[in-house]
Amino acid sequence: MNDMSRRVLPPPMEPEEPARPRGGKGGPFGVLDIGTTKIACLIGRVESDGRLRVLGFGWQRGRGVRAGGITDLEEAERAIRACVGQAEDMADTRLRAVTVNLSCGQPESRLFNVQWPVGGGRAVDDHDIRRVVLEGRARAQNEGRETIHALPLTFSVDDMQGVADPRGLHCQTLTARLHVIDAAHSALRSLGACMARCDLDIAELVSAPMAAGLATLVADERELGAVVIDMGGGTTGMAVFAEGQLLHTSQLPMGGAHVTNDLARVLSTPVAHAERLKTLYGNVHSSPDDERELLPVPLIGEEDHQIAKVPRSMVVNIIRPRIEETFELVKEKLESSGLVRAAGSRVVLTGGACQLGGVRELAAEILGKEKQVRLGRPAVLRGLPDSASGPAFATAAGLLAWAAGDGRTMHDIDFEAERPTGLWRRLAAFLRERL
Repeated sequence: MNDMSRRVLPPPMEPEEPARPRGGKGGPFGVLDIGTTKIACLIGRVESDGRLRVLGFGWQRGRGVRAGGITDLEEAERAIRACVGQAEDMADTRLRAVTVNLSCGQPESRLFNVQWPVGGGRAVDDHDIRRVVLEGRARAQNEGRETIHALPLTFSVDDMQGVADPRGLHCQTLTARLHVIDAAHSALRSLGACMARCDLDIAELVSAPMAAGLATLVADERELGAVVIDMGGGTTGMAVFAEGQLLHTSQLPMGGAHVTNDLARVLSTPVAHAERLKTLYGNVHSSPDDERELLPVPLIGEEDHQIAKVPRSMVVNIIRPRIEETFELVKEKLESSGLVRAAGSRVVLTGGACQLGGVRELAAEILGKEKQVRLGRPAVLRGLPDSASGPAFATAAGLLAWAAGDGRTMHDIDFEAERPTGLWRRLAAFLRERL
């Protein structure tokens, strides 16, 4: 363990007891979005009118993280500690556990039908629903992977299909349609080890593209069908929503940082300047003036006064192929999921990389002319600084919404009640023994 000072935790505080119409926590509670290019922390609470208020906000440049996974424990620890510390100071509270985005471990999404014998034609109760979810978790288990979400989508009681909540209905057999998301166990252990070094427990892991969807989709889009494309720094996530439910998620190991690296490599310029070029002049569509507009480009290893000049068209021609490739892969993922029809015609782009000029039009061009594409910003939250209200912070805002109870199916049932000691309890105990 390094000699970095550890945060001193205050005595437990009495929890507030505001009204909780959304079925979530009261507060304060914290969330942590760990990304390749940035790490963001939000602390919030649910107020008496059921609306969220942000109490604290912090963010740091991403360090020790690549494609959503921890690659350097010490660097990641420094960034997370600094980020969480900023939010804690602003909120005047100390966190013991946080809800964290799931981007590491090559997350995979699958749908399962699971049957459970109720027997005797009695009424279905909470125990039956917990058991069918646990059975789904057991069937979905793959060696070396851990189930993160087992979300009930819909139920059937005997021959009656499309039941949202079967409790109280009499049947012989209960069938559940489950959406299961899992990830590689080794990557999750590395994430858990990093959080333990920061003196934080993982309250929950939440699929990153699902969180982005919770923050950016309006109710009608969730119901009628929409695809959320979360264009982050190191990864691009996709989530399909329909009938108010999350039906599918997918992730590509490609994001805005890859565009920056393409510019740096082709132009032989420092990564920091490549990022500046992308931010100030980046676009995926060329214009007649691009050939005449010359941009200053310092070269790696050359003297500071030796600046090359490149036409803006060259920058556009470097950026466009990577964004095109990203949308082509998203299209393949969507088609292979078999949910093109369920996803409808709405596409919502979010994440920092979606802010490149022309991305919205390019997405419509590649994904299909019939697609209605818009840029998604997080819904307005009380107390959230303007600097954190853009698409780059959609996942963090969605994590806070999830922690408050949004997006959960049958939130009044504790699906862990009959489950053996969970991954995070086992992992926390293991790490405390070793650290």
